[in-house]
Amino acid sequence: MKIIPMEELLNKTGSLYKLVVLASKRAAELNAGAGKLIDASPKMKFGALALEEIKQGKVRLKKETKEKKKG
Repeated sequence: MKIIPMEELLNKTGSLYKLVVLASKRAAELNAGAGKLIDASPKMKFGALALEEIKQGKVRLKKETKEKKKG
């Protein structure tokens, strides 16, 4: 398994909490049958694949607008 430095991942999301939420949501999407956004081994687990996609910038957080937060 490839080791991804935590600093690279935190630079993509800004916080550990956001990273965990983003990676878990993407891993759940992959588990439900969503297509891979990068070339990866079929044996790669969904969590590791989600982190690699985040590292490569293929998966990003959506910025919420103030209107959505109030609703």
